Amino acid sequence: MPRELIEDSDAFITEVCWHYYVNEMTQAEIARQMNVTRLRVNQAIQRAKSLGFVKIKIESPFTQKVQLQEQLKQVLGLKRAIVGPANRAAYDYHKSVGAALAELLVERLATGEWKSLGVSWGLTLDATIQKLPSLKYPNLEVVSILGGTAKGSTLNSFGVASGFAHVLGAKFSLLAAPIYLSEGIDRDLFLSQDVLRQHIEKFKSLDAVLLTCSNVSNKSFLIEHGLPKGLTSERLISSGAIGDVLGQFLDRQGCSVSEDVDNRTVGMPLSDVMSVPEKILAAAGPHKVEVIRVACRRGLVDTLVTDDVTAELILGGDSSKLTMKDR
Repeated sequence: MPRELIEDSDAFITEVCWHYYVNEMTQAEIARQMNVTRLRVNQAIQRAKSLGFVKIKIESPFTQKVQLQEQLKQVLGLKRAIVGPANRAAYDYHKSVGAALAELLVERLATGEWKSLGVSWGLTLDATIQKLPSLKYPNLEVVSILGGTAKGSTLNSFGVASGFAHVLGAKFSLLAAPIYLSEGIDRDLFLSQDVLRQHIEKFKSLDAVLLTCSNVSNKSFLIEHGLPKGLTSERLISSGAIGDVLGQFLDRQGCSVSEDVDNRTVGMPLSDVMSVPEKILAAAGPHKVEVIRVACRRGLVDTLVTDDVTAELILGGDSSKLTMKDR
């Protein structure tokens, strides 16, 4: 359908506002990306204000791209897919997804169905915390489901769990352990300590989990700073690894590539994740396309939160508009 025939639609107006307020693009940048005039962008923003779409956040059922969402659901076997428009000229694969996940959390928490929320860690979840409004859910417990690292204090397990709890007005429980045990340490014995045993017991009653994933490259914080001594990205790749979920590395069939690594990982086993009622994966970026597909097809995901760039690539599209640096 020609762009000029849909410029005044609610969907068009909302996408303009998403780029303007969430992606922090200028009106000229939005006009170039959406192939319209700057005047039309300005008119859309003004009309959004008059319609009440823009308050503190963008409120519209058309925020996400419905066609992409439906295709992702069918291709990946999902219950729900949420796609946020990305800033393609200055691509950031955390910002748009973080904002979209924040909107989803506000919606789901308002139902009162969640009493216990398991959280992973990473820059995407850190970006989500920055976009959430201050809420009050004193009966909610945020539970970290993966050990942490000494680096990246705001984005590792400890910072993310406490950060969510603070903004949501909730309680939190930390998995006070490293993500990987040193070689030779008996995992079962280590986890038998009362404080850890009691924490891990909470995994069995989680109402939802927030997961992230990454590939095996220097774009992954885990690869750069979290691998145990003696384990390298080269070794993982040679074993067939294409990425990780909760520190457990998977091949193209969704199978673990290293029983040794799994046995040293301090966190929620992927087999336990599959029994959680709501499994939400927040991930975007061309480098994550393959591991997103694998995680979904393995059954680790009910709801995928991503951006339109990644959605198009998952569905077989072209990323040629992104620079090599963005990839």
